[in-house]
Amino acid sequence: MTAIVGAVLVAGACDLRRSAVLDPKGPIALAERDLLIDAFIVMMLVVVPVILLTLFFAWRYRASSTTAAYTPKWAESVRIDTVVWVIPALIVVAVAVLVWRSTHKLDPYRPLASSVAPLEVQVVAQDWKWLFIYPEQGIAVVNQLAFPSGRPVSLKITSDTVMNSFYVPQLAGQIYAMAGMQTKLQLLADAPGTFVGRNSQYSGGGFSDQHFEVIAQTPADFDAWVAKAKQAPVKLDATTYPALAAKSRRNPIAYYSAVEPGLYDSIIAKFTHGNHASGAATPPARR
Repeated sequence: MTAIVGAVLVAGACDLRRSAVLDPKGPIALAERDLLIDAFIVMMLVVVPVILLTLFFAWRYRASSTTAAYTPKWAESVRIDTVVWVIPALIVVAVAVLVWRSTHKLDPYRPLASSVAPLEVQVVAQDWKWLFIYPEQGIAVVNQLAFPSGRPVSLKITSDTVMNSFYVPQLAGQIYAMAGMQTKLQLLADAPGTFVGRNSQYSGGGFSDQHFEVIAQTPADFDAWVAKAKQAPVKLDATTYPALAAKSRRNPIAYYSAVEPGLYDSIIAKFTHGNHASGAATPPARR
């Protein structure tokens, strides 16, 4: 069993860019990888015996066999009933325990235990790019998410278009971004590094290029990054936001030195029933 799991991991590790989920760089992604392996092992408890028994029966009861007994008439078999009922029941119990524990442990809304206060970031999915707003720092960035390594990051996520799905495979699981709603996700990087984030929910013609850069930095480098963003000539407010929200593809990384207070909340609010009824905003069309 260990050899099978090892072979799968080695095969996946041949291209870590395509199988980033097997190369976690944070505690959440590590727990999710371990859950994947545990689920694979449980699955093999069913698959491997079935394959072996199939081969065994095909060999033992082959047409040329002279030793296999043929006894088609029997009322019951305690051994067969035990295999058919007890073993599947034990597997179901094991899966239930695994799902129960992992569901609570990997709750995306559950704050990470840390002596350091989390960094708050507001995330907005657009066509076809990602906007990251830093309320504490007063800046905004397109297609780049930066934060200090070793410090939890608390993401509040919404969409200003159709449904998207926020996903950074090496750091956290995926969660949906939906217009008029807010979801949450926690992530943490163990060490400095650069990762790839993406939209894993098809959202139209520019979906294939809707990636963003994720950078875990030292605290000093993060402070320098914030200072760089504050030097940007453009501010994000009610005047500049509509141009950013317009459909566009392969957007370069862009910085905004200031953000209009309440912008994130207003993006969510414009899709609420009351605002839609008054004509304040029109929900995005489905593709």
